[in-house]
Amino acid sequence: MTAKAILDEIKPLGRDGYKQIMLRHGATEPIYGVKIEELKKIQKRVKKDYRLALDLYDTGVYDAMYLAGLIADDAQMTKKDLQRWVDKACKPLVGCTVPWVAAGSPHAWDIARTWIDSKKELVAAAGWGTLSSFVSITDDAKLDVAELKKLLQRVQQTIHDATNLVRYQKNGFVIDVGSYVKALTEFAKQVGTKIGPITVDMGETSCQVPFAPEYIAKVEKRGTIGKKRASAKC
Repeated sequence: MTAKAILDEIKPLGRDGYKQIMLRHGATEPIYGVKIEELKKIQKRVKKDYRLALDLYDTGVYDAMYLAGLIADDAQMTKKDLQRWVDKACKPLVGCTVPWVAAGSPHAWDIARTWIDSKKELVAAAGWGTLSSFVSITDDAKLDVAELKKLLQRVQQTIHDATNLVRYQKNGFVIDVGSYVKALTEFAKQVGTKIGPITVDMGETSCQVPFAPEYIAKVEKRGTIGKKRASAKC
C-alpha cells in the first residue's frame, strides 16, 4: 500500500464540519476532515509500517499526518525522522502525533530535553508533550525521578512566562508526572498548587485548562495513580 493509495481512500471520507473543528484547533491546510475513527480503521488494517508512515507524513495532508503517527513503528524512528516531523507539525500534531511517536522511540528522553529548550513554540510544546507521554508509558524503575523533579521545579519557575501552547503543555506535564509517577505525586500537587490555575487562550474552542492538583486528586480517587498506559497513542 502506498501513501497515494491511502490519500485516494481517505479523501472522500472528509467532512467539512469536522474539518472546520480541526481548523479552529490549529490544523492547517491541506486537510480533508476525516474523523479519527475512520483513520483507525486503516490503522487496524495496516498495523505498523515505518516506511509508509514516513511517506504519509511527508504528504503534508493533516489527516494523513495523523494517520502516520498511528501506524508509525516508533522503535524504528530516528532522531532525524522525529526532527523532520516536529519541524513540519501544526498545533494539533505537536500536541498528539509527534509526542506520542517520540515517546515510544529510543530517543524519547534525549530529544524531549532538546526540544523543551527550543525558541520555537511548537517545538518546545512538543518537547513537554513528549516528556508527558514518556512518563505515562515508562515503568518508574526506568525513569530518572530526580531529573523529573528538577523539571517540575523548572515548570513552577517558568510556566507563567511561557508562550501560550508551551504553558498548556507544561501544565499537562505536571498533571502527568503526578498521575503516572508515584514517587512524585505529592510533589507534583505541591507544584501545581504553587503555580495556581493558569490561563491559556484556547481560541474558538470549548477546551478548558485543568487545574493540576484537582486533576491529580481525581486520579487518586479512582485509585489509578501510577497505572501506566500500554501506548501513548489514542
